Amino acid sequence: MVHKRVMEKLAILADAAKYDVSCSSSQSTRKNKDKGLGDTGHGICHAYTEDGRCVSLLKILLTNHCIFDCAYCVSRKSNDIKRAAFTVQEVVDLTIGFYRRNYIEGLFLSSGIFDNPDFTMERLVRIVKKLRLEENFNGYIHLKAIPGASEELLKEAGLYADRLSVNVEMPTEKSLKLLAPDKNHKDVIQPMEYLKNEIAGYKEEKKSNYKAPLFAPAGQSTQMVIGATQENDLEILGMANYFYDTMQMKRVYYSGYVPISYDNRLPAIGTPVPMIRENRLYQADWLMRFYGFKVNEIVGFDQPNLDLDIDPKLGWALRNLNQFPVDINTADLELILRIPGIGVLSAKKIVAARKFKKLQATDLQKLGIAYSRSKYFLAFASPFQLRKDLTSAQIKEHILNFQKSKYQNNFSNQLALF
Repeated sequence: MVHKRVMEKLAILADAAKYDVSCSSSQSTRKNKDKGLGDTGHGICHAYTEDGRCVSLLKILLTNHCIFDCAYCVSRKSNDIKRAAFTVQEVVDLTIGFYRRNYIEGLFLSSGIFDNPDFTMERLVRIVKKLRLEENFNGYIHLKAIPGASEELLKEAGLYADRLSVNVEMPTEKSLKLLAPDKNHKDVIQPMEYLKNEIAGYKEEKKSNYKAPLFAPAGQSTQMVIGATQENDLEILGMANYFYDTMQMKRVYYSGYVPISYDNRLPAIGTPVPMIRENRLYQADWLMRFYGFKVNEIVGFDQPNLDLDIDPKLGWALRNLNQFPVDINTADLELILRIPGIGVLSAKKIVAARKFKKLQATDLQKLGIAYSRSKYFLAFASPFQLRKDLTSAQIKEHILNFQKSKYQNNFSNQLALF
């Protein structure tokens, strides 16, 4: 039975952890061994494993005490909130206890900074070592790497955690200096570089020695707070692109700033970042990672922010109507991926299916594409052919009107159920 005081701590530290969105359990292949607990194949979040399973993670902070006074952070030292800290053993017991009750399949553990980065990181490492070595726990563990911690501790963390993440927090060094003057941008970048090199080194060793240990097999990720400062989407996506290309990040997460207390350096209380902006950044991020888009194709100096009315893929298509209509029976996969309404799986299905027959509009609809959107960009015989007299603005209006009508119909159908 969990002690009442531990449950009080859990309520505080699980709530504080919700602001960290860089929580994913993809691309780890840690297996159960020696009849241990779990495998990777109130404070609980969901994430996905490499094979597509949805798993539940206990998501908590070790402590919300912090020596830093970052203006955007709910745990900053000047904020008047309830403070708490788990002991190493309490986190271990909670994780194992929740796992045995089938509440969770893994752990996401972050922390405020106690006295200094090494002091905090050492406790995080002790927790994962106890779970792995003493409890024989093989479930997924995502661990925060504390900026400024020693390379020795980072290396030890990577040997026991599935994923490590160092949050860059602000999109630019200038913004970090403004809102977190006690922090150093170099302290964030250096551990990222170290982890990148260690991950690559252990992968190479694994090729020649299958008994070589795993090192952060799910890679590393980071998070940026958006909307607390004035960076535009071009700057934000440019930074994300740097992390993907240079640091080989698995994921970059975007967290819309939530006003939590007054500070004259921050947007006014009551003006949170619109959820749709987060959504558009994730869509743009997806285009960069899976659709072959470059940052300057999605946003540019002439249009540095994403259109909030439409998704960035549709935005690109409307700015590049000269690329359309596309004949999906002859176009290569790269161009098909750029047609609005067609996803990666659908594009691959199209390329596979056209080997057996000439595809028509009805065939595409059976493949599950968003035909109401893609039809404006496809080369089919009349009446499906792209109408030459439609401008970008008119196509956009048609699509938005269809979406609005579809939403209203769905809402009416929901009301009819009551």
